[in-house]
This record gives sequence, structure tokens and C-alpha cells, in this order.
Amino acid sequence: MEKFPVISLEKVNGEERKTILEQIKDACENWGFFELVNHGIPHELLDTVERMTKEHYRKCMEQRFKELVASKGLDAVQAEVNDMDWESTFHLRHLPASNISELPDLDDEYRKVMKEFSQKLEKLAEEVLDLLCENLGLEKGYLKKAFYGSKCPNFGTKVSNYPPCPKPDLIKGLRAHTDAGGIILLFQDDKVSGLQLLKDGQWIDVPPVRHSIVINLGDQLEVITNGKYKSVLHRVIAQTDGTRMSIASFYNPGSDAVIYPAPNLVEKEAEEKNQVYPKFVFEDYMKLYTTVKFQAKEPRFEAMKEVEAAVKLG
Repeated sequence: MEKFPVISLEKVNGEERKTILEQIKDACENWGFFELVNHGIPHELLDTVERMTKEHYRKCMEQRFKELVASKGLDAVQAEVNDMDWESTFHLRHLPASNISELPDLDDEYRKVMKEFSQKLEKLAEEVLDLLCENLGLEKGYLKKAFYGSKCPNFGTKVSNYPPCPKPDLIKGLRAHTDAGGIILLFQDDKVSGLQLLKDGQWIDVPPVRHSIVINLGDQLEVITNGKYKSVLHRVIAQTDGTRMSIASFYNPGSDAVIYPAPNLVEKEAEEKNQVYPKFVFEDYMKLYTTVKFQAKEPRFEAMKEVEAAVKLG
């Protein structure tokens, strides 16, 4: 069994840069996922984020989740549930405008910590995008610019908790899907596992590593690289013991960003065989994605090709 890629960024600006870039390239081409350690986000901040997120869940969300489960009879299901996930979530928006001050139930210290955490993650996302540019032979800043649109990228965080589930064989923590956006940075529980990705027809655990940030590639990077890198199906398996914390931050294109394959990455052969990914406005893709998130991604790309043919963007 191949080992899940865990990559240290500690010496990325030193003599090990070439080796680290090669590890990232392999992970992008063969996994669509990798785990970063020594990424520059202080461990103390990560510990504080984890402690406060778990406290907030216990104080503000746990009872609500139990009431929801009881109201829908989910603790006694006898058949597989395909229209719900066993998760308790809330969403933070950072760019283009933050909603952190507007969310109820968050105490001021937690707001402050999550704001600081999001700024560190935004910086890390842009660093990783530039490492991908270097591997792809694109100029530095190409991917950030591609995501920018007229204002800035969309950047937000989904804070999830996956409580103990009595019937994990019948209800998923989160059903299998690929992510619609650009690059995803996940800070996950280091004790309770559950995240899996599909590789070569098999579900593989993403190992919980303390203080790591898991990176995965979204659909937009598949389009920009014309399939050189691919977004990968992943899911969360609910556990019978322990509540799993998951804080996923999505660095996505701006709503009006026009997404299309980087010309340098479209090989002549692909053009001749009409194997070129579509060109579209990110917001249009998201409108489609929200209705078919848990279905295969290929029809989404085909639907965008049809739109492109109809309107001939640019």
C-alpha cells in the first residue's frame, strides 16, 4: 500500500526545495491530497483554535444536534440514509467581506482567534498555489491571479463536528464528493479519524497528524491544469466513539472570475482530440454544483462546455 503523502515545508526555501517540490508534484498528480507539517502556522494557535472550537460545539451546538437527530429519527434508522450527513456545522466568510462579527453564539475571543487563523491560512494557501505554479511551469502568481476576478478570491471556512454515530454503516458523516473550488486547507482532529479519499478504486484513510494542515485540490484546479491535476472524491465516515473536529477553509475563485485551462498546459494533442476543459464564470459553476454536489463531476464539466458553446465567452 502506498503511503499517504505527508510533506514538511520546513526547508522549502533552502537546499531541500527541489525534493519538496517533487513530493508536492507527485501528491498533486497521484493523490489530489497531501498533508503539510512545519507549514509556518504556530502550534499554539492551532491548539487554541482546536480547544475553542470543541468548547463552542459543546456549549452551543451539541444539544441542537441531538434535538435534530431525535426530530428526524436518525438514531433509529434501519436503511441507508442518502439525503443527509451526520455533521454539525457553521460557516465563516473571510473574503470578499468577513461575517465573523455577525455570527451569533461566538464569543469575542473565539472570533479573534478564528480571524487570526484565517489570515495565516490565506497566506499558506497563496504559498502553496505558488509552489504548484512552479511545478506546473506557470509564472509565479498565475493561480492567485486566475482566482482573483474583479475584486479578490472567495475565502471561507466550514467548521464541522462529527459526533458519535450509532449507525455509521447507514449514515455517512459526509457523503462522497469532490470540492468545487480551488484549494482546500483542512485542520482536522488528530485523535478521531474519519476522512477518506478514493484512490485506484479503494477508500484510503487520511491519517490524523497532530498540527498538520491537509491540502486537497478542487475542481477549478483540475480545469486550469486541463486535467494534469485532478480533484478527488472524498468522504467522512462517522465513528461510533468520539466527536471529530474538522475545520476546512476554501480558497476559491472570486464569483466573477473566468476559469479556463492555462494555455501553457493545453497540449496540442488534447486540442486536436477536443480534450480541453471548458471556460466559464465561477459563479455559474457554483450554481450547478450546489444542485449536484454528491454526483459525479464529469457531467458538470460537460454542462459547462455546453454553456461555453452557447455563449462563446470571450
